[in-house]
Amino acid sequence: MIGCDCGTCRSTDPHDKRWRASVYIETDDGLALLVDAGPDIRAQSLAFNIRRVDAIIFTHGHADHIMGLDDVRRFNQLQRRAMPCFADEVTIRDLRKTFFYVFDPATPRGGGLPQLELFRVAGPFCIGEQEIVPVPIFHGHRPILGLRIGRFAYLTDCSRIPDESWPLLTGLDLLVVDALRESAHPTHFSLSEAIAVSAKVGARRTCFTHMCHNLRHADTCAKLPAGVELAYDGLVVEV
Repeated sequence: MIGCDCGTCRSTDPHDKRWRASVYIETDDGLALLVDAGPDIRAQSLAFNIRRVDAIIFTHGHADHIMGLDDVRRFNQLQRRAMPCFADEVTIRDLRKTFFYVFDPATPRGGGLPQLELFRVAGPFCIGEQEIVPVPIFHGHRPILGLRIGRFAYLTDCSRIPDESWPLLTGLDLLVVDALRESAHPTHFSLSEAIAVSAKVGARRTCFTHMCHNLRHADTCAKLPAGVELAYDGLVVEV
């Protein structure tokens, strides 16, 4: 955190150095999918040698999940094609408004613009051979998208899971779910709420994401239930 001297912010443990939440998925048929494109996408791509992105799936349109979208133009150049972007209707409106210059034919092309193809998510869809199942969740009062891909589910920025979404979370090998901090928050699960969600879902492994600096990695992991841990930047899991 800017201007903070807490134990997490001053920690030398690399697990406590956190960029904005995102996940990079390599599918069985060789595609590379990015979930959200936050403002750290350039640094993350360089740090983890990400050279290819075949599609981006957006969970919602808040700044920490979309503000790296302009950097997608480098993947356009590498792959010589536009980037398919999948989002719900509200998020597509957010993208068009925030990145208005991308979609304005009058914008000068000299500096380079990301080439984007926007697709509205209204139910399960496929990218290549991989089916993606949207899991409706709430980020405060706003409906946003969680995702299920095979036996993996990703629920970032979540404060409530509606009744109709619980059946979409059965039989998971890996659950990644929001756990912001110890104390309650109006738009994110607290640590105790995330632990309760993990117990109810019953995935073989649960990783918490989108933590703020109130949760120090080693101290928090030491008190979590078996099979539950904090995720960290660079974590690789095979499902």
